[in-house]
Amino acid sequence: MISEKLQKARDFEAQYQKYADEERPLFHVTGGIGWINDPNGFSVYKGEYHLFFQYHPYDTVWGPMHWGHVKTKDFIKWERLPVALAPDAEADRNGCFSGSALELPDGRQLLMYTGVYHVRRTDGIREEFQHQCLAIGDGIDYEKYEDNPVLDASDIPDDASPLDFRDPKIWYDEEENMYYVVVGNRAADGSGSILLFESSDAFHWNFVSVLDACYNDYGRMWECPDFFPLDGKQVLITSPQEMKPVGLEFHAGYGTVALLGSYDKESRRFTRKHVQAIDYGIDFYAPQTLLAPDGRRIMIAWMQNWTTTGCKKQNCRIMGSMTLPRELTIKNNRLIQNPVRELANYHGRKVFYENVLINKEVNLNGIRGRHIDMTVDIRPVDDRSLYSWFKLNLAKDGEHCAVIRYKPNCNTVRIDRTRCGSSFDIVHVRDFLVRPSGGKIRLRVVMDGNSVEIFVNDGEQAATFLLYLDDLRADCISFETEGGSVFMDIEKYDIVID
Repeated sequence: MISEKLQKARDFEAQYQKYADEERPLFHVTGGIGWINDPNGFSVYKGEYHLFFQYHPYDTVWGPMHWGHVKTKDFIKWERLPVALAPDAEADRNGCFSGSALELPDGRQLLMYTGVYHVRRTDGIREEFQHQCLAIGDGIDYEKYEDNPVLDASDIPDDASPLDFRDPKIWYDEEENMYYVVVGNRAADGSGSILLFESSDAFHWNFVSVLDACYNDYGRMWECPDFFPLDGKQVLITSPQEMKPVGLEFHAGYGTVALLGSYDKESRRFTRKHVQAIDYGIDFYAPQTLLAPDGRRIMIAWMQNWTTTGCKKQNCRIMGSMTLPRELTIKNNRLIQNPVRELANYHGRKVFYENVLINKEVNLNGIRGRHIDMTVDIRPVDDRSLYSWFKLNLAKDGEHCAVIRYKPNCNTVRIDRTRCGSSFDIVHVRDFLVRPSGGKIRLRVVMDGNSVEIFVNDGEQAATFLLYLDDLRADCISFETEGGSVFMDIEKYDIVID
């Protein structure tokens, strides 16, 4: 049965979403109206890909969390579905927080999410308790489980926090005929940990182990965990709060971390061997993955930054979007990310140049746009002396310009949106290290209006950031060098969505 609160959200979205169409990107997921953040329930159901997300339809700021809902057959064109969950039950009366989804053997879709309720202490402090809940449905409508919550403070270790216990990621292990779920938590020392639970039916759960903990390394609270095998490794991804900067690998604040290692099914313990940032840009958080029927591991994330969410234009109708879904692989003990291959089905006119000599700023006929998929290969003209830097300038119009700069002598890439950024005092510049390559680099850039996603050297690193430009006519692209010349190959496509 659809509750009054859920029906109100559905009606509100249906009434107002058409007014936000002029603000939407071309091929990235947004909410119908209002605010969105973390991706939820990224999963396969009855042969289609479903994506839910944290949703507050009534305003463009974070509020009582609902679950918005879209689906797709190819990760590029998305169909909007009615709001899936509203905070309308005792177990989630103050919000339906992040979670995941899977298809049950009987054909129903199971949603597992964090229900939130607030308690006012005798000293006036408000505490937010979190526990895990279920809803079951048919891909459109969902009924909340009568015995919610299915995991609460009584199910976690004595030193685990019932206040920071959220974001379940569920999966089914065919070999063991068991369901498992990882949940983010904060341990007694104040640092993040990941708790592992198991179930034979997905409804009744038992604690198994502390899968991993950060011991105040790599941030504190570990949010939005995901755990999966990939190319012979086991991968644990999470989004830590309160990160400390570590060189050019991790920046301060909210971050994302991929831990690569091994998993012992006997002891139910994960052993980490390699640690890296997932995205080196400014606007990327809370990634979640699914396993596609063809065996690909696909990841999507919230394309935003908690510290910049107040920096939006007046009278906007939507706030927040998702990244382009990315295919994951592992190479040389690194997590590799590239845009889903389905993007190529929407390539428009091809523009190609080869062996272009760049020794000053250059514009090329046909190379412009704000909805593009463009790959640039750079190599030095003279292997005996490197150029000082190469710049790729985007969204340029004389006043505005976003810059991607590569410095081969120090093996760094810089993203800089200072002249395409908000007038608020927020982060506009970020640097990160890339593999030494003698001045050679490949940059793939996907733009969709005000979003930029960069994939360096065939996905060895990714960097995501947003622009703050009202006018899409700022679409010139130029290339320039200093301190030497380079040869450049470029292949560029406009993205065309029917």
